[in-house]
Amino acid sequence: MLVHYQIDAQQLIVFEDVIASRDSSTLEHLKELSSKRRAIEESINHTSSITEAIAREISGGSTCRYEQERLRLEQYLPLLENFISHADLIRSNSQMVRWTSQLKIRWSSALNSSFFFNLTGPKFFQIDSLHFELGMSLFLYGAVLRENALERLPAELKQSAFVFRQAAGVFHYLAHEVFPYSQPQISERPPEATSSVCAAISLICLAEAQAVYIRKAEETGNTGFGVLSKLHHGVAELLGEASSALYLATAEKAISQNFLEFVSCCKVLHELQGQKYQAEVLREDGQIGIAIGVLRNALMNVEKNMPGEEAWKVIFRKEMEAAAEILRKFEHENEFIWHEKIHSADDLPLPQGNKIVKVEPYQPRRWERELAFKL
Repeated sequence: MLVHYQIDAQQLIVFEDVIASRDSSTLEHLKELSSKRRAIEESINHTSSITEAIAREISGGSTCRYEQERLRLEQYLPLLENFISHADLIRSNSQMVRWTSQLKIRWSSALNSSFFFNLTGPKFFQIDSLHFELGMSLFLYGAVLRENALERLPAELKQSAFVFRQAAGVFHYLAHEVFPYSQPQISERPPEATSSVCAAISLICLAEAQAVYIRKAEETGNTGFGVLSKLHHGVAELLGEASSALYLATAEKAISQNFLEFVSCCKVLHELQGQKYQAEVLREDGQIGIAIGVLRNALMNVEKNMPGEEAWKVIFRKEMEAAAEILRKFEHENEFIWHEKIHSADDLPLPQGNKIVKVEPYQPRRWERELAFKL
């Protein structure tokens, strides 16, 4: 859901036409930069004339769209990093400032509310900054990694979790190393170009990685209810931290309510899963009255946070039915055997979360090629 981006096709960036080179090596670098960017632009705008067979051959035989996109970005980013490292040395030069402005770097936003409600097409943001181009390209790279991780499910659980952690590392790098230093005085920028949003999405990717580990543990069947409960609550905690960061960003940016609801729904569902396992642990420990209280409270919380979108409602109802079935079984058992007092919400134990995942650090790569500009 994060890769619906567009680069303005009406304003093609040709680096070598704007920036004057001193030598053939620099000119070649700029031409390659333009070519690699155009390949990404055509791919995400769905305007490429390359056939599937050729795209597969270029990407080393991969038929996965997101894998092909990943490779394109991994070819473009080192070239861009090298170019920016040289441009930064003369960034205060009036000629470099003019060149940067003439490039007219424009990206759309997939997280901006106008993306979902603007019937005339996506809103484009133009910022005269090479670091904006780097940031949005890296954001797209992280989003593509996340989609690649999703596509690997359910066949490749271990690899999927690793790729989620890679994506988390990219967004963490953006939040701490790119956007804090990229022209903070600019008021109108897409949500993606802010540290708080990137930090939030890094946490979301970590939550998704941990959810994959839980899935693997559940399939294996040799992990205790207590451990699974803490892992689910750990996912909910990560998503709670992400929500806090997103609502902080919402004060400044118009972030899509669909995206905010996605995070909120995932959090509620993992809380429910954690409470189901917690109730099983309590029952095993002879505390069925508390277990019933936990399940009742969990179902009330889900009902209270029922989403508006029908697709989410279907998922919520399915999970609620599963929890309600366990509750009915426990209530029946208590009525005929244990006769324990049912505990109210105020008397229930607080859930305990365990976060076991960490980001896979992103290491930027740069082509070490000397560049010289004609100022």
